[in-house]
Amino acid sequence: MTIIDVGSGPAVVIVPGIQGRWEWMRPGVDALAGTCRVLTFSLADEPTSGARFDESRGFDCYVEQVREALDARGIDRAAICGVSYGGLIAAAFAGRYPQRTASLVLVSAIPPSWKPDARAGVYLRWPRLLSPLFCLASLRLHREIAAAHRGGFNGLRASARYGWNVLTHMFSPRRMARRVRLLSTVDRAAATNGVGAPVLVVTGEEQLDRVVPVRLTLEYLQLWPHARVATIERTGHVGLITRPDAFAAVVSRFVHETATIESRRRVG
Repeated sequence: MTIIDVGSGPAVVIVPGIQGRWEWMRPGVDALAGTCRVLTFSLADEPTSGARFDESRGFDCYVEQVREALDARGIDRAAICGVSYGGLIAAAFAGRYPQRTASLVLVSAIPPSWKPDARAGVYLRWPRLLSPLFCLASLRLHREIAAAHRGGFNGLRASARYGWNVLTHMFSPRRMARRVRLLSTVDRAAATNGVGAPVLVVTGEEQLDRVVPVRLTLEYLQLWPHARVATIERTGHVGLITRPDAFAAVVSRFVHETATIESRRRVG
């Protein structure tokens, strides 16, 4: 499996979103690597991932991919950070492997109750045919990008830069549609049971997240009342891309704090 392993400090595994490519998260990965050891990868069914994907195991392959990354690098426990679709993967991993989860970070994550809306349902039926429309729909992120860069020319330049990254690490509409369909085969409530690790739920501003409404991500607080919440200002769904330093500061502070508490408990 192709694993990106950068930085030093407490280990953090970042699981990418529905598009499956770790490269889309590069700004956040690089920023967090300034204070943590960051492991990430593309999802198992991406050709560039070098990982195993068994259609019959489906979503489970993504969960086990986190374990395989830890095993490959000889890491017993790590903070597990899931982004959007990857948040449910991270939560399922934490429920299945509590002994290997030092803490859990969910960034604009879909909750277990999430289901595709009518617009997404159309994409699921004809993913390749409608991929140009999907790209056009992604323009709704411009408002978020502009807010993060305080609008004007900076916002336009940032949008162009992010767009270029997407084009050079292209998503597969067919694989994205399959990932959504795989959710119907998962007992999502059972997948998130048994999480006792410290949890941080990270969102952007409610009016700027046009992909996963903040209220849905906050449903995790009903599952785990002990979870903390952090909001990255001037961004919405893709804060680890639009405001990577702010993302890194929030996550790093939580990961270092929980790692210190855990170390003290072991010594005690």
